[in-house]
Amino acid sequence: MFAYVGGYTTADRDGRGDGIHVYRIDAPGSDWVHVQHLDWLANPSLFTPRQDGRVLYSVHGGRDHVSAFGIAPDTGRLTLISRMPCQGNNPVDAALPPDGRHLVVANYGSGSVAVLPLEPDGRLLPVHQLFPFPGKPGPDPVQQASSHPHAAIFDPSGGYVIVPDKGFDCTFVFRFDAAAGRVALTEQGPVASRPGAAPRHCIFHPSLPVLYINNELDSTVTVYGWNVDTGALAETQIVGTVPPDHSGKNTTAEIAVARDGRFLYVSNRGRDDIALFSIGPDGRLTLLGNTPTGGSRPRFFTLDQAGDFLFAANQDSDDITTFRVDRATGQISPTGQRVRVGSPSAITLIT
Repeated sequence: MFAYVGGYTTADRDGRGDGIHVYRIDAPGSDWVHVQHLDWLANPSLFTPRQDGRVLYSVHGGRDHVSAFGIAPDTGRLTLISRMPCQGNNPVDAALPPDGRHLVVANYGSGSVAVLPLEPDGRLLPVHQLFPFPGKPGPDPVQQASSHPHAAIFDPSGGYVIVPDKGFDCTFVFRFDAAAGRVALTEQGPVASRPGAAPRHCIFHPSLPVLYINNELDSTVTVYGWNVDTGALAETQIVGTVPPDHSGKNTTAEIAVARDGRFLYVSNRGRDDIALFSIGPDGRLTLLGNTPTGGSRPRFFTLDQAGDFLFAANQDSDDITTFRVDRATGQISPTGQRVRVGSPSAITLIT
C-alpha cells in the first residue's frame, strides 16, 4: 500500500509543508517508508485517485489550478502529466464519475464548480463548463460572506454530484450528464441547512440511501434520506459532534463511514479529536464518544481499506497519528505511530 500526503506550503495558508510525500506501507500497522518527495508544488491540499489507482488528481489550496499525476504501480512514485486552470480561486476538492472521463472541481474562493474533460491517460483538458452558485450568504460575516463550496462527491449511481456550500448554508445537488460532461441542478434546488451551520464535507452510507454532511461552524452532522430517482434530499436528523458540556470553540473538518456501515467518524478542530457515532438500521446517528488525535487541528483523516486503522492529519502540529480500529465497537486507540510532515491536509491510500 502507498500513502500520498499533501499539505499547505505557502505563508498565506500558514503552511509549513513542502509538497507531496509518498510513503510505502508494507503491512497493516507497519512503519511508513519514505519513497518520494515532490517539493515544487504549492498547497497540494486534497487528492482524488482514479478508480484503477494509476492517476492521482490534486487541487491546490489558495491557487487557481489542478494537477494530474501518473502513478507507477510497482513503486508508487508520481510523475506530473498535466496541470490545468480551473477557472476559479482556491479549488478545495474534486470528484470523478465512474467512467473517469471528467473531473468536477469545487472552487471555494469564487463560488463555482468546474467540469474538466480528461484524456484516456488521465491528462486534464480545459474547463468546458463553469457553474457559478446562486444563493444568499449565511449569518457569519467572516466565514460566510459569499459562496464557498467545500466538497464535491458523486453519489453511488454516478448520476449526481453533491456539493455542500459552507458560505450559502446549503447543499447543491446536480444531475451529471456523463455523455456531455455537464452538471445541472435537480428540480429540488439547493437544500437549506440550519442558518450558520456551514455544510462542509459529505459521504454516502455504503448500503443505505442516506447522505451524511458535517457542518463546520455549529459542530453537527445532518442526516438526509436520499432519493436516487430524483436526486432529492430529505433531512431526518441533526446531531452534535461534541459532548453537551463542551464550551470551547470548535469546527468540524472531515467525515468518514466504516466500510461495513455501522459507524461514522468526524474530526473536530478545537477539541482536536475524532467523534464516533453508531449508525442505526435507518441511518440515524448516536454519539458514542470522542478520542483525542494526539495532535492539533485534525483537518483530515482516513481509514485504510480493511477498516483496521485510522490515520489523522494534524495540520497545526505537523504530524499524522495512527489509530487501531476495533471493528466490533468502532472505537479507535492510538498505536503510538507518528509521521512527521508539515501542515498535512490530505492522505490518500492506494493498494
